[in-house]
Amino acid sequence: MKLNLLKIVEYVIYSCQALEREPMDAKIENILEIWHKHFNDEENQYSEFEPSDIEYFVGCMLYNHFAFSKALDNLKTIDLSYDFLSSCGDEYEHIKEMIAEIKFDTEEESLKFLQEYINEAQQKYTQAELYLLNRLAYHVGAMAERYAKNVDVQRIDFENPLLRK
Repeated sequence: MKLNLLKIVEYVIYSCQALEREPMDAKIENILEIWHKHFNDEENQYSEFEPSDIEYFVGCMLYNHFAFSKALDNLKTIDLSYDFLSSCGDEYEHIKEMIAEIKFDTEEESLKFLQEYINEAQQKYTQAELYLLNRLAYHVGAMAERYAKNVDVQRIDFENPLLRK
């Protein structure tokens, strides 16, 4: 009887956690909608603006927010470009707060969420528009390998900087 009750409690907790996380996709869509609307006005665009930049910078903000312990020392955070920051208007602080509300229990869950976000973002654009998103995906993918292999970064190996071997 105790075992069945424990399984029921675990199931209820798991179900509640899943319900709490469902709005996250809506939150991300809202963030993207805010900035796509903002940058749709050419007055708000910087000189080399591409619509895919928005997904890239939101991905960077998520990456920075999750503060992955297995990130390379030189990639603990990814800098947002001055052009983007100076053009994103008052929405930046609001979006930063929205991203701060996204929380997971483990780094692995955060990593999975970020990988899924990047994958979905990559599906929206042509190959020519994906330079920044592909670069982010490459770094996040290499970090995912370190999580899968349970490897901690001791130092940067310049012959194999992303520790792919």
